[in-house]
Amino acid sequence: MPQDGAPGRIEKDDEAWRGELDAQSYAVLRCSATEPPFTGAYWDSKDEGVYRCRGCSAALFDSTTKFDSGTGWPSFTDPMVAEAVATHEDLAHGMRRIEVVCAACDGHLGHVFPDGPGPGGQRYCINSAALDFTPRD
Repeated sequence: MPQDGAPGRIEKDDEAWRGELDAQSYAVLRCSATEPPFTGAYWDSKDEGVYRCRGCSAALFDSTTKFDSGTGWPSFTDPMVAEAVATHEDLAHGMRRIEVVCAACDGHLGHVFPDGPGPGGQRYCINSAALDFTPRD
């Protein structure tokens, strides 16, 4: 498991990913799918803790940065550590968006948009199927 704040590279072949992830998490993390809005486990969660990559357990987002964006997906203002996520231009579906991936395993997480609250103005719109949650003790 990557250490918090210092993700190491995780590389597995497709067969290994299929064996470790449920069908929806595989579709999201490995095939860049998007779960339907208002259906994921965490879109309306108010629990305190850390959201981790379901593929490799890297710590990605803290619940203190989670907010209700009204979109039906978990939304965060910032990652826990900037280096925990990477971004790429996504031109799929006739749109220009910025894709967010786990820096450790390259798993697709969602997209980041410049319409969030706070001084940074970012909204990291993340699929619940890409996340696991660790409650704060």
